[in-house]
Amino acid sequence: MIPQVKTICIAGAGTMGAGIAQFVAQAGYSTILFDIDTAMLQKASAAIEKSLETLLTKQKISATQKLETLKNISYTHKIEELKGELIIEAIVEKLSIKQEFFNKVAANNSEQTIIASNTSSIPITQIAANISHPHRVLGIHFFNPAPVMKLVEIISGVETNQTIANFCKELIQGMGKTCVMAADSPGFIVNRVARHFYVEGLKIAEENIADIETIDALMENSGFKMGPFKLMDLIGVDTNFSVTNSIYNLFHQDGKFRPSRMQQQKVDAGHFGRKTKKGFYTYE
Repeated sequence: MIPQVKTICIAGAGTMGAGIAQFVAQAGYSTILFDIDTAMLQKASAAIEKSLETLLTKQKISATQKLETLKNISYTHKIEELKGELIIEAIVEKLSIKQEFFNKVAANNSEQTIIASNTSSIPITQIAANISHPHRVLGIHFFNPAPVMKLVEIISGVETNQTIANFCKELIQGMGKTCVMAADSPGFIVNRVARHFYVEGLKIAEENIADIETIDALMENSGFKMGPFKLMDLIGVDTNFSVTNSIYNLFHQDGKFRPSRMQQQKVDAGHFGRKTKKGFYTYE
């Protein structure tokens, strides 16, 4: 049985989690945003309000729509308050942490609650392996910035009930997104294809064939809205590096997915991109 979705819970108040929360709240759903770090919740609240104010200034939404969206969102650091018909996880990209989180959430909700991961690369089958009623576990993968980017991947694991996957596709499309169905393969569709956009750009820079500004300018003049280095800074250099590592290992260290030493150095230095004001570029 598929529940009527009234409340959608988002776990993880980082860039992606906050963006997803804003999106579903704008679509009119009661939204609960969870994070164990109250400082992250405060930061997410401020970011959502700023984003909505920007949309209001650009006349993309009305003042009433802004107020209604803010009313639809509540914030909590208590995992037991995460109760709804659909739960979307956007926490750290580590399998054991995701499984531990979902087991706690499953214990607090009914068997009908749909459990989804926003993972960029971890197979849904692995995430669902130790969770009760794995047929209701699937991937709902948004892209950054979540309120703006139209594409969403709906990923079915081996145990995922196809009726539930189809329902989630219709649900998200009803909110205004374009959904594609994907099989449970490392990186799914977009991150598998896009990995070489980043990896080859990094290799060209590492080999001193061209500098990062030239590589970005070349790709942008070829039709891409952003070059690989600007896009990594926007996504988060640390997040992008984590996904590359995950896909590299899931493909049994296939050389074409090898993580970059140059990117590793940025992560080690804490230069994560726009969110730290310094990445491949410096942001004032």
